[in-house]
Amino acid sequence: MNMKSPFIILRNKIKLLLITHKTRSLLRVINSYIRKLSSFTHKLQFIIEWRLGNNPEHFDHQIDLNYLWAKSRKSYPMERGVFSSFAILSKEKVGATLDLCCGDGFYSHYFYSLNSSRVVGIDFDPQAIESAKRNYSAENVEFCLADIRDEFPKGPFLNIIWDAAIEHFTELEIVTIMNSIKRNLDKNGVLSGYTIQESEDGKSHLHQHEYEFKNKEDLLRFLQPYFKNIQIIETRYVDRTNYYFYATDGTLPFLNNKFILTST
Repeated sequence: MNMKSPFIILRNKIKLLLITHKTRSLLRVINSYIRKLSSFTHKLQFIIEWRLGNNPEHFDHQIDLNYLWAKSRKSYPMERGVFSSFAILSKEKVGATLDLCCGDGFYSHYFYSLNSSRVVGIDFDPQAIESAKRNYSAENVEFCLADIRDEFPKGPFLNIIWDAAIEHFTELEIVTIMNSIKRNLDKNGVLSGYTIQESEDGKSHLHQHEYEFKNKEDLLRFLQPYFKNIQIIETRYVDRTNYYFYATDGTLPFLNNKFILTST
């Protein structure tokens, strides 16, 4: 029986350890350069799409991941997904989620799909839907090209998310869409979303914005006619104030005692 000496076994282990360490170090260096290259190319994409000429109708959120987040250290692109995820996770059952004005499909895929029986993402921009289908398709995620002012998906949906989009509509259009939301939301379902406060000088943050809210009370007046329970959460950054909202006839996500323990 050929048995290796303890010295040979120890030598092989040390050799393996050194190789593994060198491999790890090499991979970290390679990935560091890949990230720098990716940051540079996404920076170019951002400049071309958002600094030169007219802005596109939808935002490629890989720009956030690969460039803007590291550059600005502002976390609000990820806040958006997290806050609406709370609405989905607070439900005791798994149900269908409707993502209104889904854009490139980033949030439908990464934040909503895992805890939903199915996700329907809808947007009126053909390029957005094309990008969503190409990059963020999944077994329980579907993307549809439609204008929610005229074509609203049939419910009921346990969660409807209106994220970074309510400000793209006029006041009258918001009312029309709110009626559609109410008709297609589950009895105890939750409407959640995000929007931005109007700037102090009254100038719109984007030329596509039709109506930016003056304060939380301004946003509240669009929700109160349809829902018994509403919560609006404000986060502030140097360049903007964000509003995250929940509206339901059932239990608000942060008031569900089965999921939250509070001690004072």
